[in-house]
Amino acid sequence: MKTKEEYLAEAKAQLDEWEVELNELRQKAAESSGEVREQAEQQIDALKAKWDEGAERRQEILEAADEKWDELKDEAEEKWEQVKGGARDAIDRIRSYFS
Repeated sequence: MKTKEEYLAEAKAQLDEWEVELNELRQKAAESSGEVREQAEQQIDALKAKWDEGAERRQEILEAADEKWDELKDEAEEKWEQVKGGARDAIDRIRSYFS
């Protein structure tokens, strides 16, 4: 099992990676036109929501007392996996518009 610090570092790195991807996808969408642009922007909004959700989860863990981490870690890891899966799906859908 990961320590609280390891978990937070991993979550921060993932959020940073998603932020870079989000910015790249926004740029590609801006360079597109018509329906592709509209669909990509809708998916980018969904991805941004996943990014926000991940950031909120990370903040909740950051604010939790160290001794409370043992109680939270299983639920936190399960929710984080759901966020990661949703974000990865959104990124893949957006990338498919530009293939």
